[in-house]
Amino acid sequence: MGVFLDVRLAGKQVLIEPVTAAVGADVTGVDLSQPLDLETLATIRAALREHFVLFFRNQPLLSVDEHVRFANYFGEIDMPLFRTKLSERPEVLMLDQVAPKGEGADSWHADATYMETPPMGAILQARIMPHVGGDTCFASMSAAYNALSPAMQSFLDGLTATNSLELMVERTKHVAGASVRDSLSQWPPVSHPVVRVHPETGTKMLNVNANWTASIDGLTQTESDMLLRFLNRHVNSPEFQVRLHWKVGDVAFWDNRALQHYAVADYTSRRVMQRVSIAGDKPVGPSNVSGNRAVS
Repeated sequence: MGVFLDVRLAGKQVLIEPVTAAVGADVTGVDLSQPLDLETLATIRAALREHFVLFFRNQPLLSVDEHVRFANYFGEIDMPLFRTKLSERPEVLMLDQVAPKGEGADSWHADATYMETPPMGAILQARIMPHVGGDTCFASMSAAYNALSPAMQSFLDGLTATNSLELMVERTKHVAGASVRDSLSQWPPVSHPVVRVHPETGTKMLNVNANWTASIDGLTQTESDMLLRFLNRHVNSPEFQVRLHWKVGDVAFWDNRALQHYAVADYTSRRVMQRVSIAGDKPVGPSNVSGNRAVS
């Protein structure tokens, strides 16, 4: 991964400092409540490509308009599957939880891979935090892929997997107080490559997760279950991860194509997070990449 980067833009100093060798970087010198210039945005985009998740510490509490404006710099808004009582507008999801265990986010997952075009990324701000607990962990799926043997990589490169919203419905009645069963008919199962190629960098990344990936296509159920168990355990390695200890005002911006994340359900007092997701594209596997761009 990259090293500490000091970028001076129009008299401002934007600092990008890696948090771990595999994933994550702190960004300082940027106020997300204000409009951003093209140079600053280019720096953020480059840092996201390099580090997959960016942490903007001690930000002002963003209004809905400010939060949506920042997300719109990077693409169209991806509308949430559900809304909660605190969600003022359909673009913004307010997660208000006290006892989150078993509500879906406390397992390693990428967001919404039951969709034909899962979100490109998400921007999350801490509004109210418990006295202790409530961290979020992020894991690099390119680091996870690269840690596999060449034989396993070659085997996985040609596979696809079925992702289904029903998998989550079977495991939990609701997520953050909102039912997902009502949305089941809108989202039939979809097939995605087990290994995805990042559309901007050409990097190969694992593309299955515990929340939405139901089975590996073309394998028997027993074979599929064994392989998914192995891959879902594999991403748990600390070498692939970074852990964010939230403080009120902190913002995390992550590339959903390149990461899985895990919301640690170790708190019993109120935690409120404001979130906006950015629309993505259809995942493409190594066999579908055209041209001479190298992948690794």
